[in-house]
Amino acid sequence: MMSVGLVLEGGGMRGLYTAGVLDAFLDAGIKVDGVIGVSAGALFGVNFVSGQRGRALRYNKKFISYPNYMGFRSWIKTGNVVNKDFTYYEIPMKLDVFDEEAFEKAGVDFYAVATDIESGKPDYLKIDNVFDQMEAFRASSSLPVVSKIVEYEGKKYLDGGLSDSIPVDFARSLGFDKLIVVLTRPIDYRKKPSSGRIYKLLYRKYPNFVKVASMRYKHYNKTVERVIDLEKRGQLYAIRPSQDLVIGRLEKNPVKFDEIYTIGLQDAREAMDGLKEYLGE
Repeated sequence: MMSVGLVLEGGGMRGLYTAGVLDAFLDAGIKVDGVIGVSAGALFGVNFVSGQRGRALRYNKKFISYPNYMGFRSWIKTGNVVNKDFTYYEIPMKLDVFDEEAFEKAGVDFYAVATDIESGKPDYLKIDNVFDQMEAFRASSSLPVVSKIVEYEGKKYLDGGLSDSIPVDFARSLGFDKLIVVLTRPIDYRKKPSSGRIYKLLYRKYPNFVKVASMRYKHYNKTVERVIDLEKRGQLYAIRPSQDLVIGRLEKNPVKFDEIYTIGLQDAREAMDGLKEYLGE
């Protein structure tokens, strides 16, 4: 039996592009055996596994105007720009309920990538129960500077994208026969060098983290080239934005949400014949 892995890049609200792609996958009946999600890729990717089409777009549009969802007010009050209690607990458990039963029944191995700030290395946190392991999702998606460090299973974490933005090598190590990669930047995007000054200032107690976060641009750009190379060799199938996604990482305009989601939906539909051919369907 052929196994298929799915890698989902993060990128804050650019992740709504991924939500559109994944809803197109649900429409087309694309099945996978494992998902490795980074930050927003993990947060939105769980809805693909649970089969909850449209959920990521829906709850973001509905709650973005709430003062205790995400933004400056939450940051000042709680130290987290994305509000912990409301966003990670109240919404999925009460207001727009995540289907935990469907997630578990799907039998898909799911990993959220987080950066261990003491080692500076990525950890690939296996998710068996989304509700029980919500702190793993927070660990994966807690942006530095605007989030508190998340403690999970005795370790200290921040955003997984800082140490492994596109975890294609980890996915390959799991032995999938086929690999689908969903990116949130166009093919010609490369990160620019950063001084890392803010990391040195705020996280000087964690020199390994400072080093990896400051060098992130190098690792990211190298991984993008690696994805392109593997794609050319037929060793993975990548779906990436056909145009620049003009949206802020912490965007609050619901009209933008629709736009970005729709680009993802359309790009995936256009790529579907090629994807199905790659998967041998």
